[in-house]
Amino acid sequence: MSRNSRISPENKPIVIASFFVVVIVLIGTAYTLSTQGTAPLLAPSYLLQQLQIGSFLGICAAGMMVVILLGHIDLSIPWTLTAAAMMATTVGGHMAIPAGLCVGLLVGLLNGIGVAYLRIPSMIFTLGVDSVLRGLMVAHTGGFAPQTEASSLMRFLAAEKVMGIPVAICVWLAVSFVIAGMLVHTGFGRAIYATGAKERAAFLSGIRTPWIVIGAFVCSALCASLAGILLAGYSAKAYQGMGNAFLLPAIAAVVLGGTHILGGRGRYVGTLVGVILIVFLNSVLSIMQMPEAFRQIIYGTVIIGMLLFYGREEVGAARN
Repeated sequence: MSRNSRISPENKPIVIASFFVVVIVLIGTAYTLSTQGTAPLLAPSYLLQQLQIGSFLGICAAGMMVVILLGHIDLSIPWTLTAAAMMATTVGGHMAIPAGLCVGLLVGLLNGIGVAYLRIPSMIFTLGVDSVLRGLMVAHTGGFAPQTEASSLMRFLAAEKVMGIPVAICVWLAVSFVIAGMLVHTGFGRAIYATGAKERAAFLSGIRTPWIVIGAFVCSALCASLAGILLAGYSAKAYQGMGNAFLLPAIAAVVLGGTHILGGRGRYVGTLVGVILIVFLNSVLSIMQMPEAFRQIIYGTVIIGMLLFYGREEVGAARN
C-alpha cells in the first residue's frame, strides 16, 4: 500500500469507530434472528427510534467535545441536565425553555471562571459544581420528583415527528451544524484548537485564553441543559438523577470519535460516529438484556483503553 493511500491519523479513529458500528449492528442482527426470528436493528422505524433516544446523548457529547478539545473535562453535566429540566418544568409555559437554558448559561459561566481565573483543575471544580446543583435540586424538590409537567413545546421538540422524522433528531442535527461550523469556520473555534494544543503559546500569540475556556464551558453547559429540556419533554416530566446516565457515555463517544483527551485534536464528525456507536452498542446490550452495571463497566473500559492508546501515541511522538 502506498503512503498516499494510508488513512490519516486524524481520520483513523473515525474509520475504526465506523467499522465497529457495522460490527455491532451485524452482531445484534444475528442475535435477534437466532433468538426472535426478526431483525429489528435493520428496520427504519427502529433505527429512527434509537437515534431519537440517542439525540439527547448526542447533544451532551457535542458540548463535552468542545471542553475536551481544550484538555479539560466537564463533570457537572449530570446535574446541569437535571437542574435545567427541573427549572424548565417548574417555570412552564413559553418561558420553560429559556429558563432551562439560563441554568446552563449560569453553570457554564461558573465553571469557566473557576477553571480559567481561579485555576482550579476542571475535574475538581466541575465535580464540586455538580454536587452543589444536586443539593440545590434536592432542596428545591424536597427529595422527590417535582409535581410539574413539560410544556407542549418541550414535548413537541422531544417526542413528536414531522414527516416521519423525530423532531429531536432535527434538533440534534441543528446543534451539530452549529458546533461543527463554530469549530471549523470561526475564530473562536480555531482558538479552541490552539489553546488545547498549547495554552501558553496561544496566550502569548494574543489569544485571550481565559475567555476561550469560559466560552467552551458555556457551550458544554448549554448543550447539557438543552438535552435536559428535551429529555424532560420526552418523559413529559423531570425527575431526580435523570442526567446520571449521560456522563460516561458522552465522554466515551467523544474519545471513541478520535478527539484527543489531552486537547488540541479532534473532528466533530468523529463525535457523531462515536455517539452512533454508543447508541447501537447500548441497543444491542439491551436486546441481550445486559445489566446496567455491565454497561457502565464497558463504557469505563473503553475510556481507559483509549487513554492508554493516547499515552502510547504521545510517547512515540516524543521519541520521534
